[in-house]
Amino acid sequence: MSSILTNSSAMVALSTLNMVNKNLNDTQTRVSTGLAIGSGKDNAAYFAISETMKSDSGMFQAINQGLTSTKNAVATARLGSETVKDLTKDFTERVAFAQGRGIDLSEVQAELDSLVDQIGAAISQATFNGEDLVSGAAASQTVVTGVTRSGGTFAATTITFQSVDLGAIQTALSAIDLTTSTDLAAELASAESQLGNAIAAATSLGVTEKTLEGQQTFLDNLTDTLDSGVSAMVDANMEEEAARLQAFQVQQQLATQSLSIANQAPQNILSLFQ
Repeated sequence: MSSILTNSSAMVALSTLNMVNKNLNDTQTRVSTGLAIGSGKDNAAYFAISETMKSDSGMFQAINQGLTSTKNAVATARLGSETVKDLTKDFTERVAFAQGRGIDLSEVQAELDSLVDQIGAAISQATFNGEDLVSGAAASQTVVTGVTRSGGTFAATTITFQSVDLGAIQTALSAIDLTTSTDLAAELASAESQLGNAIAAATSLGVTEKTLEGQQTFLDNLTDTLDSGVSAMVDANMEEEAARLQAFQVQQQLATQSLSIANQAPQNILSLFQ
């Protein structure tokens, strides 16, 4: 039966064309944004997970940037400690030299005083961006190195290291005066003790610097892994989208032609009345 009030063929063709247009628009959106899942309506579970992972990746990157400043401060302190260690070694060697007979102790003392001054200069310069890890009393330092999510709880992870007191080494060495000492062997023992302290300080800061470098490498790899995971979940497969785009464009053309043909059907009824 033919009807001039209801064109069923046109309704079907129009429905098909609307569906094709919607699919084509969705595909064009994925092609232009590069995202298969751009909002919660696309896939609520994947969207929620990917947003959490993006947040974690951003935080890890920010923490890594902050660790760069901390690592530089530790590296500067370590360089200062190694310089003090080398100068203390020279100091100890000059005290050992003074143990011999016929040595002009005043000349040796002048060298020692110069070395103490150099130690003081190294200590005062071993700071980075105002961060001083060498001249005060040894103290525990805490650094944020990452974040954790466990059972819905968000927390920060930290490492702890000790600053060093190079000032105490300088003070102890400055108290050594060969020109007034009655026990040069005791002065040598004191100098050797401070050399041990300087070596321990340089070693401690070196270990801390290496630890921070390792943490930064881990954070770099972790953020790369998180970003790759997010990409696998939400990024569009451009090869597939290109194929879909061409297919939907052909379907759109065919659906448009079908609708045009269906719209001409009522015209055929006129022939019945000629």
